[in-house]
Amino acid sequence: MRKGGKRKSTSQKQETEVKASSSSQENQKENHKLTSQAKRAKTSKPQPQLEYFEDKRNLWDQLDSVYQFNWNFLNLEEAFEEGGRLYGKKVYLFGCTEPQLVPYKGENKVICIPVVVAVVSPFPPSDKIGINSVQREAEEIVPMKQMKMDWVPYIPLENRDSQVDRLQSQMFILSCTQRRVALKQRKIDRLKKYEYCLPYFYQPLKEDELEQSTEVQIIFPAAQKPVFCEFDWELDELDEFTDQLIEADELDKDKKDAFKEFVKERVREAKKANRQAREARKKALEEMSEETKAAFVNMRFYKFYPVPTPDTPDVSNVKVLWEGS
Repeated sequence: MRKGGKRKSTSQKQETEVKASSSSQENQKENHKLTSQAKRAKTSKPQPQLEYFEDKRNLWDQLDSVYQFNWNFLNLEEAFEEGGRLYGKKVYLFGCTEPQLVPYKGENKVICIPVVVAVVSPFPPSDKIGINSVQREAEEIVPMKQMKMDWVPYIPLENRDSQVDRLQSQMFILSCTQRRVALKQRKIDRLKKYEYCLPYFYQPLKEDELEQSTEVQIIFPAAQKPVFCEFDWELDELDEFTDQLIEADELDKDKKDAFKEFVKERVREAKKANRQAREARKKALEEMSEETKAAFVNMRFYKFYPVPTPDTPDVSNVKVLWEGS
């Protein structure tokens, strides 16, 4: 029995040693694994954490205010149906807003009224954008692509799976591909341009019938306050004009000569712009085909306001009518 017990004891001892050896090997592997991970952790570059700050600027207040009402443009839809004024024609559409004081629910409110303009033309009626507002000194005219805008085919919902070139679309809309996220990185003055963007329409056949302006906007920098005025080089005499500003305490007497030179420079720039515009119109007319001239003659603009509904303000008394409105 004792021998058997000894063998058993020896067997248990060997088994314990095997387990200990196995456990030691496992511990070594685990330690090696942890050491490798530690080394990798030391050699890896720390990843910077992104910080997000809430944009406190209300970039879309004007746009969002339009969508507070469920405006109805049934009149525009009917214009594209058989018998309508836009049926079967190539049409270019763009939207804009008109802030107006209108009655709504017993009180008068300033509301941004959405308006859709339809241009009937065989080719894009404009490739430029005019940026203008009451705060701007002059209208800024830039290529559409600079503002990431272009005329794109309108694809009806039932045809969204088709290729654009197979649809032979007769309806185009002014679209902007600038994303809201990208605009948040821009300065306020750049953002504000998008609030005043409208297609700039150039009518070369009628421009010669219009008199070119002889007025220049003057913003003369001064220490106390800038001098704001308009100078007409055909109607105003510069010395007399300047003396009147001095008498009205709008201009310091010691700034008289500097002001006169400033006005002269603005007049030279305006005259040069007028001359270049005349030359450009003349060249465009000389190179224009008879087909293109006919297209300009037959180009039509139609303006659509929302139709009255019980849930929207009544805009019938504040419409600024165009042809076909």
